[in-house]
Amino acid sequence: MHTHLLLDMAAGEAGPRIAIGPKQGGVSYAHLLGCARAAAKWIKDLGVERVAYVGLNADAFPILMFGSAMVGKPFSPINYRLTDGDLRRLLERTAPSVVVADDDMMARVEGVAGVKPVSHSAFRSLVEKGPRIEPEEEAPEDIAILLFTSGTTGEPKAAVLRHRHLTSYVISTQEFLNASDDEAALVSVPPYHIAGISAVLTSTYIGRRIVYLSAFTPEAWVDLAANEKITHAMLVPTMLGRILDVLEARKEKLPDLKHLSYGGGRMPAAVIERALKALPHADFVNAYGLTETSSTISILAPDDHRRAFASDDPFARRRLGSVGRPLPTLELTIRGPGGEELPPNEVGEVWVRGDQVSGEYVGKMAVRDDGWFPTNDSGFLDDEGYLFVEGRLDDVIVRGGENISPGEIEDVLRLHPDVADCAVLGVHDDAWGERVVAAVVSKGAPDPESLKTLVRSRLRSTKVPEEIVYRSELPYNETGKLLRRALKAELSKGAGEKHGACPNPSPPG
Repeated sequence: MHTHLLLDMAAGEAGPRIAIGPKQGGVSYAHLLGCARAAAKWIKDLGVERVAYVGLNADAFPILMFGSAMVGKPFSPINYRLTDGDLRRLLERTAPSVVVADDDMMARVEGVAGVKPVSHSAFRSLVEKGPRIEPEEEAPEDIAILLFTSGTTGEPKAAVLRHRHLTSYVISTQEFLNASDDEAALVSVPPYHIAGISAVLTSTYIGRRIVYLSAFTPEAWVDLAANEKITHAMLVPTMLGRILDVLEARKEKLPDLKHLSYGGGRMPAAVIERALKALPHADFVNAYGLTETSSTISILAPDDHRRAFASDDPFARRRLGSVGRPLPTLELTIRGPGGEELPPNEVGEVWVRGDQVSGEYVGKMAVRDDGWFPTNDSGFLDDEGYLFVEGRLDDVIVRGGENISPGEIEDVLRLHPDVADCAVLGVHDDAWGERVVAAVVSKGAPDPESLKTLVRSRLRSTKVPEEIVYRSELPYNETGKLLRRALKAELSKGAGEKHGACPNPSPPG
């Protein structure tokens, strides 16, 4: 099945319903379909092989995505936050192509060999007035999306998502047009993230209006959520804490908000507990997935959140730190270095298999012949099948031959009342291979020895950080992923204050 059929179905059954934008004056499903068919005609006439997008969240994004699908051309939204050099290198990899860019970004995309640049305003004008085309013959094996990975551990790879992967995810997890007419989803994740892709596809299929926030600030998010009576939203962990600050300062409750999902990074227990208190009327969902799996592969459901939050049992309460159970349409297992399946509570690599799993990059298949995809994420399943993700395998610290997971040390450090955020890394050491270093964002300059004592009280002595480095903030990308490589490079050079010196003990903002 082709992704454009999701729009065809929605427009056919609920054409007048608003698909994108404000309740009054937004783009209907029927109008979105017409614009997408005009985009398809334009793309076909250009004779390009691929279509790229460089810009903020806007209705041009889904128009271009569905239009590309109708003529079987791969669509590639690209990170506009990259440096000019990196952005242009990725565009070169899409050639021969056309790129639609925001008007104020045109200078950044012009002059790239084999890439025709078109401004956002020109594109919107031509699809409003241009001739339409009927979709071409469907081929579910066609490439729908080429999505460049974040490149936090190396050169970005172009992940391949075919139409059958994306539609399998949507149809197996959603019911057609089951959203009520008053539902609205606030999308603030960027268009070049898999969550931005899946938000369009799932919302279209179920008939839920999308409201875009082009540039995130917590104040703008709260304003838009209140004004548009947002019922559903998805956030990354770094966003949620800042939004809670605004809600508490304004004494705002967002009574229309029914469902809030989060993912893209580790959620500190203190933040989600605070959110459950501040928004008791909302259902919370922790969604874990990857670009290569077409979005979500496991969820911690609303009832899981409530049971864990209400429990006095520490083992039950720790479920707030899990990503829940795998989707019923998928298989998921934990495997050791030799590919052997591991028992519950033993840490290994997360492997997944199912129709929505691509596991493919341009020029390389990472999925095995039997359909299993090794995610390169470290984690374990507990006795009841709840998945706990520890981090990327690349992040594992190897100290004297022992593999140490940064995640479990970070979880303990966050228990200290003066720790606002932290990251644990392995830095080169001549004697042990790597030494454990903790970068801490503090609220009140805690004594480094108190942090070490806390870790020592709960974990083996080999996991106690040998060095505590204080920071005013940690480096995250816009989708909430900690930039460990950048932080590790900085710490490896001995940059910053060490061993308790705290030049700025207050967290940012």
